[in-house]
Amino acid sequence: MRAFLFSALLALSLFSMSCPADADESRDQRKPENPSLAAARTAIQAKDYTAALQHLTAAAQETPNDVDVQSLLGYSHRKLGSYDKSMEHYQKALAIDANHRGTREYLGELYLDMNQPAEAEKQLTALKKACPLFFKCEEYEDLKKAIARYRAK
Repeated sequence: MRAFLFSALLALSLFSMSCPADADESRDQRKPENPSLAAARTAIQAKDYTAALQHLTAAAQETPNDVDVQSLLGYSHRKLGSYDKSMEHYQKALAIDANHRGTREYLGELYLDMNQPAEAEKQLTALKKACPLFFKCEEYEDLKKAIARYRAK
């Protein structure tokens, strides 16, 4: 009886995984990105962190608990040299999602900017735990390289 139940569950799970309509439905149910956040990403790509902060401030008013908004606020403040504000937003982001890989990477980079490599290493350790076991984790690799560059100076 157990073998039959196992086989039935396995067949059902394989069928549901192969059904493309389910994937399309979940894709359609995702909310579109906040326009202010999208504009901020464009500004960040152009290295216009002042404009990014304007867009991110608007996005934070609309969605204050958006982990990406808080993380990018921290990133933009860091790039402009406002380390205290950067730390504040990274801490808000981690309060929303303690395993947010982008925030962990950026916070590690902030610690390097602040000449605190031991704290950056702690973020690397947190990233190792947050990253999937069998996949390459870009945030982990980026922070690891940044720490190596810092130590090579």
